[in-house]
Amino acid sequence: MQYTTLGKSGMKVSRLCLGTMNFGPSTDEKEAFRIMDAALDAGVNFFDTANVYGWGENSGLTETIIGRWFNQGGGRREKVVLATKFYGSMSDPLDGPNNEAGLSSYKLRRHLEASLKRLQTDHIELYQMHHIDLSVTWDELWGAFEVAVQQGKIGYVGSSNFAGWQIAVAQAAAQNRHFLGLVSEQHKYSLTCRLPELEVLPASQKLGLGVIPWSPLDGGLLGRNALKKMEGSRSGGNAERVEKYRPQLEQFAALCQELGEPQDNVALAWVLKNPAVTGPIIGPRTLEQFESSLRSLEVELDESVMKRLDEIFPGPGGAAPQAYAW
Repeated sequence: MQYTTLGKSGMKVSRLCLGTMNFGPSTDEKEAFRIMDAALDAGVNFFDTANVYGWGENSGLTETIIGRWFNQGGGRREKVVLATKFYGSMSDPLDGPNNEAGLSSYKLRRHLEASLKRLQTDHIELYQMHHIDLSVTWDELWGAFEVAVQQGKIGYVGSSNFAGWQIAVAQAAAQNRHFLGLVSEQHKYSLTCRLPELEVLPASQKLGLGVIPWSPLDGGLLGRNALKKMEGSRSGGNAERVEKYRPQLEQFAALCQELGEPQDNVALAWVLKNPAVTGPIIGPRTLEQFESSLRSLEVELDESVMKRLDEIFPGPGGAAPQAYAW
């Protein structure tokens, strides 16, 4: 396994992050336990989840599964750099009007305590805002985060789905308070979603955030089965999108065949090659899918291959991030 520091922090994490969104809704607890055990065996120490995973009335289910896995002992909790997120509705009637999606000091305190209980732990290494809330001041949010850090309940703060300018504003506000601020940005980024190259990636890199790409396979569109339309595969619901991207996906499949590597591992290797990226989130439903993802760390993409990938999946235009300037 390869490791790197998370943004400007001194904390080292694996270059693949285990995403757990499928645990509960698509992957039963027994299989989830097998995947998490295999992740530790492979050296993956970075696990990502969110309080809403499980969704709707089952929000919190994924964190609960992870907590029960931690409770088995054997150093499981101690070996994991744990990341979770808050922002969405937890369908909790006790929250009253504060049940709506958003950020606040109230919500941070209340949802952090609930996540700690479900996860059966007393601290979370990386606590992330799942989305921006422009109606809340950074003085309120940074004040609440500072308390949580001082209490030892969280180690670092991360953002998710922020725009480049929002990251800049957040970091400036944190600096004014002499607070570390954000150390990571979790963002959608893949061969078919390269818009973050304009501002999010360069802003993150400049301001000390490690980028954690989510959906690096674009929901299975860049997976090995996308063109096969296999029932039950991660590309199962992508029929319309497959047709939209079919010419590109066929070229991509042909290139991967030349390389002797499946499409998903090449797509992950491409994301890993970007210097702004800490590590992509892989979201396996099965142990087999997890194990196959490990190969992406060994895939070498030379300049000629990177050029061909740029031709198949063009970036946002020009020499990003200056595509809009001369």
